Amino acid sequence: MSFNSQRKWSNTYKNLSKTRAINNNLIDYISKIEEFYISELESINTYRKTKPEDLIYLDKRPEKKESFFKKNLSSLIEGFIDSKYQRGY
Repeated sequence: MSFNSQRKWSNTYKNLSKTRAINNNLIDYISKIEEFYISELESINTYRKTKPEDLIYLDKRPEKKESFFKKNLSSLIEGFIDSKYQRGY
């Protein structure tokens, strides 16, 4: 009889220990979440909404686009010019 009750108590204690560990982890997660939300709420006051007057508009510089044909033609011409000075087999 005592072995059976001791086994039940051991199993119950083991289950309670697991439950306590899970609760402790949950408490840690909850406190981290609360800390995050509190910091977010505090940071709301530090930021302000922008107005059009606050923005700086820059002119977009036109991109210099070179056509694929022109770029390849110029590299081909440069290759022919370089080949005049090359010697070898």
